[in-house]
Amino acid sequence: MTIGVEALPLTFVAHALAVAGAVTVLVWNLYYRGGLAWEATNKSLIFNLHPVLMLIGLIIIGGEAIMSYKSLPLKKEVKKVIHLVLHAIAMILGSVGIAAAFKNHNESNIANLYSLHSWLGISIISLYGIQWIYGFIVFFYPGGSAIIRSESLPWHVLFGIFVYILAVGNAALGCLEKLTFLESSGIDKYGPEALLVNFTAVITILYGAFVILSVLGQAPVEDDDK
Repeated sequence: MTIGVEALPLTFVAHALAVAGAVTVLVWNLYYRGGLAWEATNKSLIFNLHPVLMLIGLIIIGGEAIMSYKSLPLKKEVKKVIHLVLHAIAMILGSVGIAAAFKNHNESNIANLYSLHSWLGISIISLYGIQWIYGFIVFFYPGGSAIIRSESLPWHVLFGIFVYILAVGNAALGCLEKLTFLESSGIDKYGPEALLVNFTAVITILYGAFVILSVLGQAPVEDDDK
């Protein structure tokens, strides 16, 4: 299924939204939340790694990995490597981001895995890993037969989009959950930090939408010649 728009221009909008999302999540956690740390007496600094790594890693870099395969005017083998490497980076950063949340909870005596956001997060990173391993084995090394690759490709794309949509939705849910906690702790519901968090969630959703649109867009003509 494709739409009557080239994928490449759609990715330009997505790239701009990616920059905006990265800036807002960094401003939020560096300026309003006090910074980032893996080891700190202030355990909130450890948790701050979670939204930063999840958004920049799993959502933004993961989205770039998806767009790279459809929009870049390169040989398919080159795009395959870019796609694989970017997804690996996204998965690693996402895993570290989840580990930061667990580390913060464990060192702050907070229960783990009690919210829908956390349940979805563990499920998504697990599905992401399964998708990456399957793609590596079937499409990269050692590589399945032509028939297996041909039959697997539509399902690989569909499952990848499904997992990515779940990740975007869960990121927005995480923003809502964190903002609810912050407002309960006393921050102004209409203050600049609350507005920044909401804008970060909106940007995340818009970025995800343009990633999906780029997948549905028309691939560059150069694909047929390389």
